[in-house]
Amino acid sequence: MDQFKKVLKKLFCLPPLPTILISVPSFLFVFIVLASGHQSILTYVAYILSAYAMIITITGITGVIEAIRDGFNEIPLLKKIRSNPLGNRLLGDAVFRSEITLHGGLFVNLLYVALYIFSGIFSEFSAWSATMAAYYILLSVMRLALVRYVHQKEIGENIMAEFRRYRFCGILLAVMNLALMTMVFYMVYQNEGPDYSGILIYAMAAYTFYITIVAIVNVIRFRKRGSPILSAAKAISLTAALVSMLSLETAMLGAFGGTEPELRRTMTLSFGGAICMLVFGMAVYMIVRASKQLRKMKINDSET
Repeated sequence: MDQFKKVLKKLFCLPPLPTILISVPSFLFVFIVLASGHQSILTYVAYILSAYAMIITITGITGVIEAIRDGFNEIPLLKKIRSNPLGNRLLGDAVFRSEITLHGGLFVNLLYVALYIFSGIFSEFSAWSATMAAYYILLSVMRLALVRYVHQKEIGENIMAEFRRYRFCGILLAVMNLALMTMVFYMVYQNEGPDYSGILIYAMAAYTFYITIVAIVNVIRFRKRGSPILSAAKAISLTAALVSMLSLETAMLGAFGGTEPELRRTMTLSFGGAICMLVFGMAVYMIVRASKQLRKMKINDSET
């Protein structure tokens, strides 16, 4: 068993340099193959390589970030930023950065809500627009609940109150899963979805991979910090990143063509179904974990 673990570690947990040297060409290769529009054995090789690249990127991204950070710390501009108290806190305090990111995420979600509502008002309001508006409204409500909390209390000051917000976000994630399932339905059977044209699709691909990797790393990292508020914020970010990945997959299959309609539907349904199951699993985990912790805290309080 130990030998098997060592083999898996050697295959999927690579040092920073091999991670970059394998991942970047693999992602480029899948874009080139899809852009060619021809269905061949190279298409399946590209999918396998991209899947492997995604795995080693997720397992090795922390080492890559640390290596890059070590190099960045020697840049004169960063040294100057660190000389300023606010700049030093922004670069060195992960909790402070999370609070800033939480505000930024709320602002972006509200913009998307306005976009889908206004597009529905000034054009034909489709079920797709309504579904997307509902999805971003629920994301906004969750982030607003967390933003209001960090304005009222310091992180870690009241763990019981944090777990209540954590459970509330878990409940909303479970509700939001209905919107996600509706979204997948329209992507698969109604051929609805985002449309990125030209070079924009490559930019969106790079951005989506980046936010997904960062979201996964942050969920793991902030799970160890013991703050339910930060854990909830990172779970929300991971959900948003996974949905962006689903939208990207749909847009790429539509933009590059060369894929049989039945295969496209199968791939979208499989990936979309996996995301819905993962989001629902996160929601159940958050609700159960928060309920257990709150029950335990109440028992301890009653005993004292």
